[in-house]
Amino acid sequence: MEPNVSNLNSHCAEIAMEVHKVVPPPHRSTIQKLKTRLKETFFPDDPLRQFKGQILKKKWILAAQYIFPILQWGPNYSLKLLKSDIVAGLTIASLAIPQGISYAKLANLPPIVGLYSSFVPPLVYAVLGSSRDVAVGPVSIASLILGSMLRQEVSPGKDSILFLQLAFSSTFFAGLFQASLGLLRLGFIIDFLSKATLIGFMAGAAIIVSLQQLKSLLGITHFTKQMGLVPVLSSVFHNTNEWSWQTILMGFCFLVFLLLARHVSMRKPKLFWVSAGAPLVSVIISTLLVFAFKAQHHGISVIGKLQEGLNPPSWNMLHFHGSHLGLVMKTGLVTGIISLTEGIAVGRTFAALKNYQVDGNKEMIAIGVMNIVGSSTSCYVTTGAFSRSAVNHNAGAKTAVSNIIMAVTVMVTLLLLMPLFQYTPNVILGAIIVTAVVGLIDLPAAYLIWKIDKFDFLVMLCAFLGVIFISVQDGLAIAVGISIFKVLLQITRPKTALLGNIPGTDIYRNLHHYTEAVRVPGFLILSIEAPINFANTTYLNERILRWIEDYEAEENTQKQSGLQFVILDLSAVSAIDTSGVSLFRDLGKALEKKGVELALVNPLGEVMEKLQRADEDHEFTRPDCLFLTVGDAVASLMSTVKGQSSSSHV
Repeated sequence: MEPNVSNLNSHCAEIAMEVHKVVPPPHRSTIQKLKTRLKETFFPDDPLRQFKGQILKKKWILAAQYIFPILQWGPNYSLKLLKSDIVAGLTIASLAIPQGISYAKLANLPPIVGLYSSFVPPLVYAVLGSSRDVAVGPVSIASLILGSMLRQEVSPGKDSILFLQLAFSSTFFAGLFQASLGLLRLGFIIDFLSKATLIGFMAGAAIIVSLQQLKSLLGITHFTKQMGLVPVLSSVFHNTNEWSWQTILMGFCFLVFLLLARHVSMRKPKLFWVSAGAPLVSVIISTLLVFAFKAQHHGISVIGKLQEGLNPPSWNMLHFHGSHLGLVMKTGLVTGIISLTEGIAVGRTFAALKNYQVDGNKEMIAIGVMNIVGSSTSCYVTTGAFSRSAVNHNAGAKTAVSNIIMAVTVMVTLLLLMPLFQYTPNVILGAIIVTAVVGLIDLPAAYLIWKIDKFDFLVMLCAFLGVIFISVQDGLAIAVGISIFKVLLQITRPKTALLGNIPGTDIYRNLHHYTEAVRVPGFLILSIEAPINFANTTYLNERILRWIEDYEAEENTQKQSGLQFVILDLSAVSAIDTSGVSLFRDLGKALEKKGVELALVNPLGEVMEKLQRADEDHEFTRPDCLFLTVGDAVASLMSTVKGQSSSSHV
């Protein structure tokens, strides 16, 4: 009988040798691991790689080019590129001038500030920005948020100087926050604004912006200062006696004209200039009509006289103390995040279309410095505007010189053409704003979110309803809060899946996803699909024990073979902490009392290293408890059981 036992043991050893074992990762010092973690967190793009192996002079040149991207493409600039950039620059200037005036009115600022903001910031961005297509200037959403947040405490009508000071101070803090994110490489913070959040927020803000323009489109003098849907509509219908048919007629005609121009450009992208030039054409025609028919005396309000000259300095107007400091810091933070998100999204969108890279951290620094400089030169919050950038892209812009051309055109306007805008009717500015924000309502994207993820749709809906019924900033805060709650829910309640074997293979898949997969008798195979940490160890422990109880209940009813092994697939567990290590120790002891063995499959490097360090007694990191694949684990453990039963039988 002894030779048979010897042969059996030899056979079991051969099977065990065929099973791939988990190999511990090579030892690394704490400093090395910390260095790697910090590099992956803050420097995933490895900005220093271009300096490796270079001589000192070359390193200085590369450093200057890294800080000032214009030095990288400037030496190779040609006359051919200049021709394309001049066309693009003049085209976006025709859009920037009326938009600048309109968005300044939206922010409750003097119209001239909108033109100031279209002059200095583009020049700064041309030097520091890394995108070829981004066109810089004021944007509707940031203008709306700035105006609505500041107006909660200060009236732009009664305290216009203080309101202007707070606007410049908010712009400074927005720029400081943006530049700090870029310098500290903390851009991942803006990723908390998910796509669903932004779609809902943008749509709600677009509706609020459009409703706010009813004041100009209807000619109402006494209009609510609140931003919610109910107060705005209430103000509209409670002041029907102030409606002006002349204003309504002019507004309706030009609104239809602008929407038709936008529709034509969307249907035929080659006719982009139709939509780009329509706002300026509307301003010119409406101004001529008002001047010719003296319409300002017949119920149509006009902008009035605008100040001539370039941007006056405003650093003496910045507020860094006093009772409004908290307000300007909060306003700067919110407008900074929103404008930064839009600017980077715009840059990456058009970079993908032209197959080049945009450095997110450099964009943050460029936009931040742009706003810091702008706050000292009578500008308010600016960023890469989607509508202008789309026109810039379609007009054939090759480099950031198109921003310089636009700025020069605005400069000429500020110096020579300001008297021409004296008779521009406010109703045209309202029509331009409505046309610009209509594109922010993205119904196809909302429907796609509904199809893919209902929870994301709920986040989007909360952002949308919060903006139109409460306020712009509160709606955004609610949506961000729900998004963070979703992330926390995924962390604290990670998914666990019951795996089964696909017959004829050694592949194991989720039983709920693969109907052909079958359970292996005596084995409970579970997959954990999240990092294991202090926030979810209690849940995981309870959930695994519940899986075991369910298995035992089925065993009693269906007379299955008794549970002998619990296999945990850790392939999707990217990290673990001390609480997670304790989970396996406690789980192993609980299973041992039941006569059940615990096996771990494919723990990743960091996980494996921490498990081995904590398991001095080799309770759950023995070679016969660690496997590379679920198939290896099942084969090895099953052969062990057969070997033991055969040995016992012999």
